[in-house]
Amino acid sequence: MLKRISLVLALAVLASCSTVPPPMSSPPPMSSPPPMAPPPPIMSPPPPPPMAPAPAAFVNVDVFYATNRLPATKFSEQPPVMRFTATRSANLTYGKARISIPKSHTTGELESPRWYLLEFEEDVNRHIILQDVSRLPAKTYFAELAQQVKASKGKSAFVFVHGFNVSYGDAARRTAQLAYDLKFDGAPVFYSWPSEASVAGYFNDEKKIAGSVPLIEHFLTDMADRSGAQNLYVVGHSMGTRGVTQALANLVKHRPDLRGRFKGIILAAPDIDAEQFKTKIAPAMRMASKRITLYTSSQDLALKASKQVNGAPRAGDSAEGVLLVDGIDTVDVSGVDQSILAHSYFMESERVMGDIREMLKGNLPASQRKPLTSVKLPKGIFWKILPQ
Repeated sequence: MLKRISLVLALAVLASCSTVPPPMSSPPPMSSPPPMAPPPPIMSPPPPPPMAPAPAAFVNVDVFYATNRLPATKFSEQPPVMRFTATRSANLTYGKARISIPKSHTTGELESPRWYLLEFEEDVNRHIILQDVSRLPAKTYFAELAQQVKASKGKSAFVFVHGFNVSYGDAARRTAQLAYDLKFDGAPVFYSWPSEASVAGYFNDEKKIAGSVPLIEHFLTDMADRSGAQNLYVVGHSMGTRGVTQALANLVKHRPDLRGRFKGIILAAPDIDAEQFKTKIAPAMRMASKRITLYTSSQDLALKASKQVNGAPRAGDSAEGVLLVDGIDTVDVSGVDQSILAHSYFMESERVMGDIREMLKGNLPASQRKPLTSVKLPKGIFWKILPQ
């Protein structure tokens, strides 16, 4: 009995040991980590914004011209300063010139390379440069000129006639400088007669300005008829005043309808016989315009030399007394020009240009122009710009 119980217990134990345990549920498979996001693409830095162009250090001034200089052969292939010769032509050539003026420009200066500063080439940042010269048919020329006049507030134009010893290039540069310094609103124009641009060429220049009078008269007549300018001024300098005065005298004789047509006439340092000016030229000038200004100086060495050459005092030289003429405002500027010759004061002295600016702006007589001081003499009144 005891053995049977032991056997049963033994089998029970054996059964419990040999029983396969119920299968355990397998753990859920491990999920793979989510794929990593691709790295952002390597971007090149954006290009910098385009640099604004540096502001130009100069301005361009366009001026109209007429000339009886003979054009150079292969005109367009020549440098601008070489496109007209000193040979007199029987015909007029019309066109436009472009001149650059540096923003560092000093009023009255005609900045050019200076050898004593080791400047041997032109620089637009420092010098006034003739950049281009073009020719135009007369019809196109006057159409463009009239359009510029019409666009100006005062419907204005001036014609500048240069003096002795001046090249075409310097005449163009001076005209642009005048227009720029005078802040002229209108059409700046110059007439270039064939000066030899040489001190030694004085006597040849005398013949050339005399021979140019008919064409200067023709051009001034066209300006009166075709420019559309309500305010038309003529500015002559030095020997150029001979051409201006004789041309205007002929014009008012040949075209009486144009008497009084010119708003103002400026004669700066006129290299004209003083007595002839007073007796023969002045009456014709008064017919051409009601506003005539004559600038004179006692220190003008160029006119003193002309007096020696021609044997007579010059209208622009006040060393022997100021020239007084009824109907003409004489302005003495002795002392305002500190240059050696003291001959180019009307375009180099800020005080003289200030007086011209007032006249051009309001067509004011000398009695109403601020820089002027009156001087009374027994024979009349003249005006003076005092040196600073």
